[in-house]
Amino acid sequence: MIVGGAQENTLASAVGLHRMPEYSVRLISGPTTGPEGSLVDRAQAIPGLFQVCPSLVRQIQPWTDIRCVRDLTRLLLLEKPEIVHTHSGKAGILGRLAARRAGVPIVIHSIHGPSFGPFQGVAANGVFRTAEKIADRWTDHFITVCQAMADQYLKAGIGSPEKYTRIWSGFNLNPYLVEQPGTPSREQLRNQLGIQENDLLIGSIARLFKLKGHDEILDIASDLLKSAPNVHFLWVGDGAWRERLQQRIYSLGLQNRVHLTGLVPPETIPQWVRAMDILVHLSQREGLARALPQALACGKPVVALDCDGAREICLDNQTGFLIPPDNRRLLLERMKQLCLGSDLRTKLGDFGRDWVKERFSEEKMIQDLKEVNKKLGAGGATSNLIQLLRERFYS
Repeated sequence: MIVGGAQENTLASAVGLHRMPEYSVRLISGPTTGPEGSLVDRAQAIPGLFQVCPSLVRQIQPWTDIRCVRDLTRLLLLEKPEIVHTHSGKAGILGRLAARRAGVPIVIHSIHGPSFGPFQGVAANGVFRTAEKIADRWTDHFITVCQAMADQYLKAGIGSPEKYTRIWSGFNLNPYLVEQPGTPSREQLRNQLGIQENDLLIGSIARLFKLKGHDEILDIASDLLKSAPNVHFLWVGDGAWRERLQQRIYSLGLQNRVHLTGLVPPETIPQWVRAMDILVHLSQREGLARALPQALACGKPVVALDCDGAREICLDNQTGFLIPPDNRRLLLERMKQLCLGSDLRTKLGDFGRDWVKERFSEEKMIQDLKEVNKKLGAGGATSNLIQLLRERFYS
């Protein structure tokens, strides 16, 4: 339960369904460790919702993973749920195996990002692709945060088209659409950073880690400043690469231009986005980054790497600009275009805000999840069927 898009999506989904009278939800997570921050306090604030499984660790550890499947199986046999809904790569595989061993009637898996792809080696891809194919046998339905994830898994021979449903990763739109009373204003945050009124602030929201695109920003920063000398960069987040990236910032002489917030509470993200003028997200491994719709909800144009589902929300020349991988020349050109074109920034941001309002509300996401559950035979008029399934599988 580190601070991240997939984790925030999972928590919001669990809480949203748990608050409905026809649902009782238990959210099971492994121990939360790492420099990314934690969502545990938010999960524990909901009575009866959250539980930690100590053997569900982030790293691949065969003996610990075997114990984890055993621990999860015992827990599910005790709880007897109608549905097990798993998230993330490793936890998704172990959780689905445990669900089938425990005889859970309905097993759903959400794909927030790819388990395999060009971001890792052939051997690792082979292992994860094979594991996902096996886990498909234990999966009744897949939910993806973007169509690109369904396409990638189908191409790998995992599942069939009717087993997939795309549900946008919704969030609370209101703090992004309307400045909240009692929160720091755009001007106050910019003043804290030493950003003047006529300066342009290009923001990123991502872990400071590999494949997140920070190096690509630094690659073009000096050239961009030649054309737009009033540009500053804001990096929201923290991670294992912080020291490495700071060293590179100093080596490029950009220490007065690149501002790092470190970890910030998730509820303050709308304030930081409001302080930006443009959001750039160049991650090479992402299902669909929440930072993109968050920025658009604030009326900020986006620049994104054409990776996974980014093209489904970064609509080229409508909500922002899409950049092919490794095309630094086009990245620099598009950034100059936005920095020098205030009317263009307004046009793209306004269109993006309206586009996101129709698609990314948390309420819509919860309702879509509820519809998938009903389709699979859980809740509503199908309660008699689910009771029969319970008696069959748990007998």
